[in-house]
Amino acid sequence: MDCLGIELSLNYTKGTMMKARIRVGKSRIAGQGLFTAQDITQDTRIIQYRGERISKAESAKRIDEGNVYIFTFSGQYDIDGKGLSNTARYINHSCDPNCITELTRRTIWIVALRDIHAGEELTFNYRYDVKKHRCHCGASHCCGYILDEYYW
Repeated sequence: MDCLGIELSLNYTKGTMMKARIRVGKSRIAGQGLFTAQDITQDTRIIQYRGERISKAESAKRIDEGNVYIFTFSGQYDIDGKGLSNTARYINHSCDPNCITELTRRTIWIVALRDIHAGEELTFNYRYDVKKHRCHCGASHCCGYILDEYYW
C-alpha cells in the first residue's frame, strides 16, 4: 500500500494518553483509506473528525454541490470535513466496522469498536438513511448499500 502520510495524534483512553500512528493508503474498499500503523485497543479515541462547523442550510447546499465530507453533528450544525487537515475524512464505510463515532459537545471522535491490529484499515458505518450509495466494503453480511443497520 502506498503511504501518503503518517500522523501522530494524542488520544485519551480511559484517562491515559497515547500517540496513535495512522497513515493514508490505497484502500480495497474505495480509493484512499486510513490505516493504523500500530495495534489499537478497544474504546481508544483514535482521531477527531475535524472541519468547519456549518448550519444545516449551508450543509444541504454543499451536499447538493457534491461535497461528500459533511458529517451530521447536532440538530443545528454539521461539520464539513473536506479540508486537507482532516485526516479522518479518509475513513471508509463498512457494514462490519472496526470503529464507531462518538459525539461530544465540541467534537466528533473516531473510537475503536474492538481491538484493531497494525495495518488494518479503519472503518465505521456511515449510517445513511436512504438507499442511494452502493457499498463495496466486502463484509460477509454487506447489505449492498451504505446504510444504517436499522434500514437493512
